[in-house]
Amino acid sequence: MDTTSTAVKKAESADGTRIAYEQRGDGAPLVLVSGALCTSASEALLAEQLAPHFTAFTYDRRGRGGSGDTTPYAVEREVEDLAAVIAAAGGSAAVHGMSSGAALALHAAAAGLPITRLSLYEPPFETDPAARDRNAEYVGRMTALLAQGRRGDALAEFLRGIGMPSQALSGLRLLPMWTEMEALAHTLAYDHEVMGDGRVPTDLLGTIAVPVMVVDGGASPAGMREAARLVSQALPRGRHRTLTGQTHEVAPHVLAPTLVRFFTA
Repeated sequence: MDTTSTAVKKAESADGTRIAYEQRGDGAPLVLVSGALCTSASEALLAEQLAPHFTAFTYDRRGRGGSGDTTPYAVEREVEDLAAVIAAAGGSAAVHGMSSGAALALHAAAAGLPITRLSLYEPPFETDPAARDRNAEYVGRMTALLAQGRRGDALAEFLRGIGMPSQALSGLRLLPMWTEMEALAHTLAYDHEVMGDGRVPTDLLGTIAVPVMVVDGGASPAGMREAARLVSQALPRGRHRTLTGQTHEVAPHVLAPTLVRFFTA
């Protein structure tokens, strides 16, 4: 079959919110959960790499793209959104989460969603107390900006927080993609709720019974790699893999073979 052809469908979450999703391929279902400022389209290249082996589902998380955004927000509602996509996939599925989407996938697994196997790429927990303090200050500033309707300034605050230089940020503001990113900026607050206080949630991880693979990039910052290692150690059935030369912006063609091996083992 043509693994690149897709049609947008809608699943209904428990609170009535409509969640837009796409599927590619033919095989056992695998749902991809994206990270901050990402939509279904962000995972399309990875889904295409996986489509020869699985039916790969990508979806717009709540408040993004073609999905609704019923208020008030709660992490539990996003777990229910993922449950709706898994139901549309046939009732159970493997799940792969990217960055803050990995943290959301952990919440879903701990909540008992019918996840058969779970993989995570660099869940962005903080292992340095000073970094957690800086992050808490940033979240406070960003939340205040969003409450004032200043999405562009909140987006800039986020990008500076992840290390974007001022000159690059000024240039980005002039590009068409800035408008697209600004439209998603309010969901940054959702991702920070998913991340909690930023610590590795060892108590939560200890309740997850399914096999979990935690992957990091060999060229990622040491703190990111340490977080991946600690998450894998806290999981009852966790394992850790490093992709040589990769960063947080992992190449789909490099990540896909590792996922295929794990999910078909």
